[in-house]
Amino acid sequence: MSRPATQTGTTPTKTLPVTKNRDWPGWRGQNRDGRVAWLPDTLPPASAAVWTAELPGDGIGGISAASNCVIVGSRDLLDRNDVFQCFDASDGTLLWQHFYPAPGSLDYGNSPRATPLIHEDLVFTLGAFGHLYCLELESGIPLWNRNLAIDFDAPKLTWGYSGSPLITDGKLIVQPGGRQASVVALDPETGEVVWETAGSAAGYSSFIAGNFGGRHQIIGSDAMTVGGWDSSTGQRLWTLIPREKGDFNVPTAVPFGNEIILTSENNGTRRYRFSNEGMIERDPVAVNDDLSPDSHTPVVSGKRIFGIWDQLIAIDPEDMSTVTSSSDDAFATYGCLIASDDRLLSMTATGQLILMSTEDDKVTILSRQELSEPGKDVLAHPAIAGDGLYVRIGRRLIKLRLTEN
Repeated sequence: MSRPATQTGTTPTKTLPVTKNRDWPGWRGQNRDGRVAWLPDTLPPASAAVWTAELPGDGIGGISAASNCVIVGSRDLLDRNDVFQCFDASDGTLLWQHFYPAPGSLDYGNSPRATPLIHEDLVFTLGAFGHLYCLELESGIPLWNRNLAIDFDAPKLTWGYSGSPLITDGKLIVQPGGRQASVVALDPETGEVVWETAGSAAGYSSFIAGNFGGRHQIIGSDAMTVGGWDSSTGQRLWTLIPREKGDFNVPTAVPFGNEIILTSENNGTRRYRFSNEGMIERDPVAVNDDLSPDSHTPVVSGKRIFGIWDQLIAIDPEDMSTVTSSSDDAFATYGCLIASDDRLLSMTATGQLILMSTEDDKVTILSRQELSEPGKDVLAHPAIAGDGLYVRIGRRLIKLRLTEN
C-alpha cells in the first residue's frame, strides 16, 4: 500500500507561486502528437543564458518545465541518494529539493531516468530503482510514496525505471513490470491501486494515451511486446509481437492522427492503423529500415516524420520512404528532437543545439550553438515552457530565452 513519506528529505527554500500547470511530463506546450506551438527563427548565443544553476551530480533524465518552475532529477555527490530539485523559472533560484536513499548500481550511472510529471499542484517523480513520490509542487513536501519494484514484486531492470509517469482518465499510470502487476493505475491523490494488470517485465519507454480506433487506451512497450490497455479497467486490448526479437524498447510510440508510429533498432520505423474496435492491425501500413534507433524517439513536423540514427532522416509518412537525410557529424550518435509545425530543435549528444527549418523537403540548418565542452556526452532531454529553453549540460541547468521579448 502507499505510505506517507517523511519530510526529513525535503528542503524548501522559497515559496513557489501556485499556478495550474499542464499534466504532461516535461511540458512543452505540445499538441497531441508532441509538437510545440512554435520555435524561433534563430537561437540566442550561449553566452546569453538567462540563468545557470549548479546541480549536485550528472544525470540523463529529462527536464520538466512549467510556467513558473523547472524540476530535474540528479544523484548526490556520494551517489547514494536520488535528488529532485525545483527551480524558479524566472531567475533559477532553488525553491526546494527532495532526496531519499536509493542504493544500487546500473549501467549509465544511477541517476533518475524518468522525466518528472507536473500535474496541477502536484509533481510525480520516479527514480531508476523504482522510488515513486507524489510531492506538493509548492513546497516539495512528499504526500505519499511507493517503491514499484518492492510493492509490485518486479524484477530488477538492467537500465532502471525509465518510463515517465502518465496521468489519463484521472489515473496515474506506471509500469512496475511485476508478473501480477505489469501495468498499474494509482489514485494520484493517495497512491492507492485503482487497477493492476498481469503481464511482462517493464520496457524502457514512456506510455502515451489517447483515442485510437474509437477507444481510449494506453499504448506502450513491455520487455518484449507493444500493447494497448483500456484506461478505465486496465484490460489489455491487444499485443503486437515485433517481427524481429531483441529490441531494447526505449523509443516511445508517436501518435499520428488516429494511427501510431513505432520505431526500434531491430524492426525499423513502422506506421500502424487501428480497427473500429480499437485493435491494432497486425501488419504495418509501411516500414522504413533506414531509421532504426535504439533509444531515440522520432517526431512529426510539417508533412514529415524526422528521426536520428547515424544521421538526421526525413520520412514520408504515406509510404514510409526516406525523403532526405543529413550526414552532419552532430547527428552521428544520439540526439533528441523537439518539433513545431515548421521547425526542428535538436540537442545532440555532443552538446550542440541545432535549429532547423522543415518547410520543404530539404532540412535547412538555421542556427547552431555549442553548449558543451568536447568529450562530454549530453543525454538529458531539454524542455520548452513559454519562451524558455531549459537544457542540462553535466552538472549545470541552463535557461536560454528563445525570443528577444
